[in-house]
Amino acid sequence: MNNFLTGTGVALVTPFREDTGVDYDGLRRLVRHVTAGGVDYLVVLGTTAETATLTSDEKTRILEVVAEENAGRLPLVAGIGGNNTLAVAEELQGRRLDGYRAILSVSPYYNRPTQEGIYRHFCYLAERTPLPIIVYNVPARTGSNMMPETVARLAADCPNIIGVKEASGNLEQIRRLIGLVPRGFLVISGDDSLAVPTILEGGVGIISVLGQAIPGRFTAQIRAALAGRQGEAGQMAVHLEPLVELLFREGNPAGVKALLARDGICGSQLRLPLVRASAQLCHDLGAFMEQLAPEKA
Repeated sequence: MNNFLTGTGVALVTPFREDTGVDYDGLRRLVRHVTAGGVDYLVVLGTTAETATLTSDEKTRILEVVAEENAGRLPLVAGIGGNNTLAVAEELQGRRLDGYRAILSVSPYYNRPTQEGIYRHFCYLAERTPLPIIVYNVPARTGSNMMPETVARLAADCPNIIGVKEASGNLEQIRRLIGLVPRGFLVISGDDSLAVPTILEGGVGIISVLGQAIPGRFTAQIRAALAGRQGEAGQMAVHLEPLVELLFREGNPAGVKALLARDGICGSQLRLPLVRASAQLCHDLGAFMEQLAPEKA
């Protein structure tokens, strides 16, 4: 039923002009780029989109522009989350989500709730959401780790919580998670470097950052893993590992925006407090890309 979230999802950046206004033309080019590259679905207003720096009106327009440009081609997921449970519920009920099929909602950050608090937060949202929810565990950003037992509890108690984007970076935790959740509950990698191992353990795919820069090549890797071609997928992952490391050297999305700017898709500008990739990182990214064979998108 939820197989539209299998394979490669990409967490789209928000392109900015040099004056840091949203570049909606660049956003349209990005949607066309990843669609032509063969990705399976698009995630809008995630962490990679610098959503914390966007106004409510900008978020509304970004959701509209992606839906317009996508024109029903790929499934769309909207990021709606936060650390104020009541405010997130209000946004879920108030934001127009025409053309979207699911919500990606991050575990509450900064507050550092207990596992019981995380569980109750998502139960509260599950009772009020207009769309199925994918919960998002990213301890490096939130300050708390949503444990596999908590995810399994949510999967059992909240039918419209259909999956988890798991970005703990801990393969042992991922194995335990896959072993605990019921069959049909989606475990989606949130780490580009662990996408193939997660799939080989029983995950269904990834929500990727790198996938929007090299969609054809990255999607081929994920499809090989899903088809059980372990050797092929592993070899492709090893080949791209240095690029993943470069991509996050100066934080996300500085690296991926530098790659997208290199290909003329959108600019490399970010909004403060984030800053664009350094000249050294741009050089290193360019040097790596030069030695890659042309992508077959």
